[in-house]
Amino acid sequence: MKKAIIFNMQRYSLHDGGGIRTVVFFKGCPLKCPWCCNPESQSFDMDIMKKPNLCMKCNSDSFDKCNMKPEKCPTGALEYIGKEYTVEEVLKEVKKDIIFYDTSDGGVTLSGGEVLAQHEFALELLKGLKELSINTAIETSGFGNTKGLLELAEFLDLILFDLKIMDRDKAKKALGADTDLIKKNIKALVENNNNKVIPRIPLIPGYTMEEKNIAEIIAFVKELGLKEVHILPFHQYGSKKYEYLEKEYSLLEIKAPTGEEVEAIKQKMEQQGLTVFVGGR
Repeated sequence: MKKAIIFNMQRYSLHDGGGIRTVVFFKGCPLKCPWCCNPESQSFDMDIMKKPNLCMKCNSDSFDKCNMKPEKCPTGALEYIGKEYTVEEVLKEVKKDIIFYDTSDGGVTLSGGEVLAQHEFALELLKGLKELSINTAIETSGFGNTKGLLELAEFLDLILFDLKIMDRDKAKKALGADTDLIKKNIKALVENNNNKVIPRIPLIPGYTMEEKNIAEIIAFVKELGLKEVHILPFHQYGSKKYEYLEKEYSLLEIKAPTGEEVEAIKQKMEQQGLTVFVGGR
């Protein structure tokens, strides 16, 4: 029986593939994006999130000295992140929302972390979703096994594929990513599933928003023959999680791009014949 560690099943999501969706977040990612807004997704093991602001000091006069197990914490000041699920257990959860999928043309989106890192489980899950006639999507960095990705694609209605840093050396240094593999994978997907693939570009000051990088992304997308892209402006919504996980966050002083900066990039893309959605759809 295949199992995977899932750290969240987010219901009523509206920007991850169309309609009302349930997003299943797989835990574990091979990349180390400095701007990751889900730092709890990075490790393949369970984490403990510590929120001292919720502590009632019911076990100790100091939060740092508390020896309570997270599962016994009455306030959620200590919380396990990640739980092992079987495919059947995930299907049982998402089936609760079928009525919303049916009435909104929604479905289930697999996200992470990186789904490809647990692709055997994801494949069985997607097969189960298709047996239930549920629309399926995936959000992926594309950094993983090509064969596994193509196997998943057979059971996907939509593939939201991240394009971040195009320069090989810069991507390796900042993300730990092999851009050659990522480019190979999206090309393989497009050859077989052109109408399913939508590139997503996170707009991160100092990383992805450089003029040269944006120009290379536009050229690459056009070379692939794709017409639609989503741009995702940087935000600080996940920064507090780093503190709760006792992890270093290096982008705390980085400001979100202005509306004018986002619009300028959008216009550059549209001038090249691309249809652009800010924030996805």
